[in-house]
Amino acid sequence: MPPLSTAGARAAPRALLVVVAYLGFVSLALPDIAHGVSWPFVRDAFTLPQSGLGLIMAGTAAGFFVSSFFAGRLLEAVGVGRLLAGSTGLVAAALVGVAVAPSFPVFLAAAPLVGLGSGAIDSGLNAYAAARFSARHMTWLHAAFGFGAACGPFLMTGALVVGGSWRLGYGTIALIMGAMALVFLSTRGLWRADAGGPITAGETAGASPAPARVTTRAALANPVVRLQIAMFCIYVGVEYGAGLWIFTVLSEGRGLSVELAGTMAGLFWGGLFLGRVGFGLVADRLGEDLSVRLGLAGMTLGAAAFALAPTPVGLVGIVLLGLACAPVYPMLMSRTPARLGEAVATHAIGFQVSAAMLGGVIFPALGGLLADAIGLDAVPLMVLASVLALVTLNAMLERRTA
Repeated sequence: MPPLSTAGARAAPRALLVVVAYLGFVSLALPDIAHGVSWPFVRDAFTLPQSGLGLIMAGTAAGFFVSSFFAGRLLEAVGVGRLLAGSTGLVAAALVGVAVAPSFPVFLAAAPLVGLGSGAIDSGLNAYAAARFSARHMTWLHAAFGFGAACGPFLMTGALVVGGSWRLGYGTIALIMGAMALVFLSTRGLWRADAGGPITAGETAGASPAPARVTTRAALANPVVRLQIAMFCIYVGVEYGAGLWIFTVLSEGRGLSVELAGTMAGLFWGGLFLGRVGFGLVADRLGEDLSVRLGLAGMTLGAAAFALAPTPVGLVGIVLLGLACAPVYPMLMSRTPARLGEAVATHAIGFQVSAAMLGGVIFPALGGLLADAIGLDAVPLMVLASVLALVTLNAMLERRTA
């Protein structure tokens, strides 16, 4: 059985916190993913070039990088429950600013605030999960992220089709994040009690003393850490680069309707969700390394179909790409302590989360530059080249840790 329960009185609070953690991962995905559908309408409203999406993602990434890099210190200072509540509340407030922004500078100014809150949420939940959850539940937690990511495009598409406004979409997401902040706030005492104090990535349920401390510089000097940083950066670049540009590529580059393009964007993220649910069922049997290899093989086929095949096959490729992405991030994260040891893994998890967000801004921004310079068909080719780079890096990583 997964190591989710604890003895006696702590079992019920832990079960409640598992549910809250799942909800937290669902809500975490909503703001960034919605940009992929809203972007053409935001762009037209503020008269921007395609590359303007990169500015939004860069602002978000800057805030995310800062909060995730210092998440360990924040967790020690305020505890995981308060950190999650405050961070989610910050995201909700920033999204209200996005929804009512009268100009692009105001819209853009809110992006770092969304990133600050999201980075702390992501790092806090991952630190808690890495210390207490099995590989199966780690996969399912990230499946919850995939579910939220699938909901984001559908929610924004609904706001555009029914309400005729991208502002309505962001306002709705702000309300959801506000409700989630109240949930975190109301359970803050349970998080503290479950941790026996502020949670750090090095804690494990029932563990004895924490491992010897390792400096940030020493952890960064580890070649395996560097390989994993590169993999997280490129993987999330693929996930976001594809997910955020699918709608625009299909609707403006290939002439599909708004409804179909939005549906395909949602199906990409829906495939990610369903894939993580499925892989979670067999994760312990397959093991992390095989799961990653299978995922990368499927990503290669899906990205090739999206980039090179005719539209009907390309649409199937989009869904396959989402499905195949499923095991890569959670299995690499779950494998980190075994590859590096607890002391180094404490730092590496923070580095990986930060690198992931950098990839999430660099690749969508690069997609915008390529779209402006060459055309929208360059974006799927970028995705395919990035997947091939991931396959190469994973082979190098497995050789070093065999």
